[in-house]
Amino acid sequence: MALFEYFPNYIWNLSVAIAMESGAQLGEIIDMCQPIRDAADGGADAGTPMFMKAWAAMGDKLLELASEDEAKGRFFSASNKLERASLYLITAERMQGHGAPGREATYARARDAFDKSTALGRINRERVEIPLDKGTMPALFTRAPGPGRKPVVVFCNGLDSCKELLYWTRLPQELARRGIATLCVDQPGSGEALRLQNLPVDPLSESWASKAVDWLEQQPEVNPKAIGMTGISLGGHFAPRAVAYEPRFASGAVWGANHNWREVQDKRMAREGENPVPHYWAHVHWAFGASDQDDFLAKSEAMNLNGHMGSITVPFLVTHGASDRQISVDYADDLYEQLINSPRREKMIFTPREGGVEHVGADNMAYGRDLIADWFAETLGGRVA
Repeated sequence: MALFEYFPNYIWNLSVAIAMESGAQLGEIIDMCQPIRDAADGGADAGTPMFMKAWAAMGDKLLELASEDEAKGRFFSASNKLERASLYLITAERMQGHGAPGREATYARARDAFDKSTALGRINRERVEIPLDKGTMPALFTRAPGPGRKPVVVFCNGLDSCKELLYWTRLPQELARRGIATLCVDQPGSGEALRLQNLPVDPLSESWASKAVDWLEQQPEVNPKAIGMTGISLGGHFAPRAVAYEPRFASGAVWGANHNWREVQDKRMAREGENPVPHYWAHVHWAFGASDQDDFLAKSEAMNLNGHMGSITVPFLVTHGASDRQISVDYADDLYEQLINSPRREKMIFTPREGGVEHVGADNMAYGRDLIADWFAETLGGRVA
């Protein structure tokens, strides 16, 4: 299995693949991508204004169509269109450089569409805000059905994702089927925390993950003894670190191992491996609150899990795509081998036999989604059947 490669550069193809895995309609993808195919020839960065214009136009059209449905009382249909509008607007916004014209307004329309879709569609997700030492951590809480206290998983972003994209992986829905709630977080350096509060990345992820646990312990439907944590992409760095140093986590998993992200930066400066977003260095400077490259490299020095994983004393699952073009599969081996005190450690490298071989399964998220959901069902007290 391989990535759907419509454009001549990886970064644009990655965005298309993520959108397709997140609920896009193929016909709408074609309508958005055909007019800008030639623009991609100039490289991943150069044509991004045209990318945003095409994708935002589709989002805005869907907002109009949703409004027509809503006027007729067809709220579920309106919700479906709002969901895709939000997805396309978020994809358009994510491809722009920091400070690009129209970026903030596009993000605002995306968030409004998502919230309205939640309400009209009666979707099982509630927007909440978790207090931090500075500011808040916006999140989406998906409840598990049925009475009683339920296990829950904290699900964190990578470098350039947001809580809405976490929800669209459909991991929260699969966990709910298994009797487990999910808290998708915009941790510092991502999503709303970065865009609306200017909160930069905190490499010591236990500091904000512990605040999520504090909040969950106050929720009457949560079993405080059955809280797990996972993360996608760069979240595959944050989640292990948090599980290592927050003793209230009962299980952990990564959707893509990101064991030594500081070393990845050296490789990217040497042009080894693919970048996840256009305007990469400008994005990481923004996300880390760095003034320049030297400041960023200093701030990211702590992004290395070597020497920390022996502190994990709960079950832990490592997953990675065999053909990941961003993050070496060797990091999955490093993480697994250093889980020396985990009572149950497992490693799954996704191969062409099943799919999910690209970065965080961008070619096919089904296998990672199912495996991680089953893992938490087995280790936190949910059900797999």
